Amino acid sequence: MKFSLRWLRPFLALVLAITLLPTSSAAPSADLVAIRAEVERLQEDAAEAGENAQAAKIQLARLKSQLESVRQEADVQKASVDSIEKSLSAIAVARYKSTGLGEGLELLFSSDPSLYLSAAGSLEDVTRKQSLELRKYATAKQRLDATSLTVSDKVRLVQAAEARYRAQAAQVEAKLAQAEKLLSKLEKADREKILKLQAMDAAERQRYSKEQAKLANAVSGRAGTALRYAVQQIGDNYVWGAAGPVRWDCSGLTMRSFQQSGVRLPHSSRAQFGYGRSISRNNLQAGDLVFFGTPISHVGIYIGKNKMVHAPRPGAKVQIAEFGTYFGRKKYVGARRL
Repeated sequence: MKFSLRWLRPFLALVLAITLLPTSSAAPSADLVAIRAEVERLQEDAAEAGENAQAAKIQLARLKSQLESVRQEADVQKASVDSIEKSLSAIAVARYKSTGLGEGLELLFSSDPSLYLSAAGSLEDVTRKQSLELRKYATAKQRLDATSLTVSDKVRLVQAAEARYRAQAAQVEAKLAQAEKLLSKLEKADREKILKLQAMDAAERQRYSKEQAKLANAVSGRAGTALRYAVQQIGDNYVWGAAGPVRWDCSGLTMRSFQQSGVRLPHSSRAQFGYGRSISRNNLQAGDLVFFGTPISHVGIYIGKNKMVHAPRPGAKVQIAEFGTYFGRKKYVGARRL
């Protein structure tokens, strides 16, 4: 697994800074380093669960749309069946008048008029028009029955998708709660020490990001428009499920950035991977979307020189970061050009 050397620097700085800060009797420096690393791992897990939730949310919306469409189709088919049944009721009345009480009432109260008339051999006795109505009824009823089964299947799929979304959303909150619990167990001095170190690291990342943001100025077209919008958000907080104007998750930032260029993207890194055309790593250009994780759970906008602008995770801010074959624990999986 390859990591960018640049991302080792904050941890080296962390070790040095802890050494220079006043020591706490509650936990040695090595413990604080491990605790901070574990907090950030949990925050990354929360971000991944958040993207899984966004993917489930998009699937849920698609299934609900399909369910609504099938239900509308069933309503139309039900109206057709009802109309034909009225016609068949008229046949029953006519047969009652011509053949007497028995057969007329039997047809009138039959749960399936077409089966009754077929079984009774009545198709020879009724007119051609009546025979056509019976065939129309049988066909329409079969279609309605099939559509009703489809509705039931779609309802089950919607319920399963809703359960997946709720589970992933709960996973986000659970991971963030675990991270908070780790910090809450520390004595006040140690907790403040970690928060101070995080602030120092964040300040350095923001300084670096604003310096590198100048790369976006040289990019033209809609890629340039999207990039310049994205770098304007540097320093905004990560919040899962957010898409601006001052809080973002990774796919919310890319979605809203390309919206400025007239490109509509879904709010999901996994779904965004299906847009545009695939670009090899060697042919990356500023403005390409770059994706990470198996399954995909992170996305950023390439800005050049193996760097991207992105919203990383809870506890972090929109920033420019370097990446290689991996970004953190997430493997680089591809790029798309819109």
